Amino acid sequence: MDDTSAIGLGHFISHADVLAKLILLVMLLASVVSWYLIVTKTASNARIAKRSARFLDFFWNAPSLASVGAHLEQHHPDEPFSHLAYHGIAASEHHERHGINRLNEAGSSGDFVTRTLRKTIDEETARMESGLTLLASIGATAPFVGLLGTVWGIYHALSAIGLSGAGTLDKVAGPVGEALIMTALGLGVAIPAVLGYNFLVRANRVVLARLDAFAHDLYTFLATGAKIEPQSSPNVAPIKSGVAGRSA
Repeated sequence: MDDTSAIGLGHFISHADVLAKLILLVMLLASVVSWYLIVTKTASNARIAKRSARFLDFFWNAPSLASVGAHLEQHHPDEPFSHLAYHGIAASEHHERHGINRLNEAGSSGDFVTRTLRKTIDEETARMESGLTLLASIGATAPFVGLLGTVWGIYHALSAIGLSGAGTLDKVAGPVGEALIMTALGLGVAIPAVLGYNFLVRANRVVLARLDAFAHDLYTFLATGAKIEPQSSPNVAPIKSGVAGRSA
């Protein structure tokens, strides 16, 4: 303790007890998990955005829903818009061929297609929001975990100073300053987690708004049997079908 140059994170860790080291380990794991979620979900959203743009370009330039259905049968849906179109077309064809045979098919064809589209959007919402609860929890709790480590470190530092009988400023400032490192680490874990959560939630909200608008257009085509009119800007959100009014 007399050598002030030795005071720091390394000195704090080497003199930390089991609880302090456990808190450090928890914050390290929380940081790794939060950055993993931020990076992987951001990269996944970027890939899905490119695939969605390609599918929407194909959809708005397709001659009919039958050609879209045939394309989706050959190429498995790999993003939200093609997934929604696949299930919507399949639901419409199924109800038209088999009618009402089971309870979940009760009602008109429009009711059945509407339930299918809503269910598909709910599934996509759950998929996009997976992991965000954990990210939000890390952002909310990491500062308090760091504060717990700080309180525990200050307690032990003051206890050691009390036993030694040396209560001068140079003897107190070092150990207390080391304990505050835990609070700084907690903030270092929490801030990226909160920012990443807000960014991902905003991105998901934009995609879901576009998906909901696309569902209205798709329902209109399925309900009226109208031919798909090519769009001049298929990648602009929200998507407009060119059909007067919405039936959904």
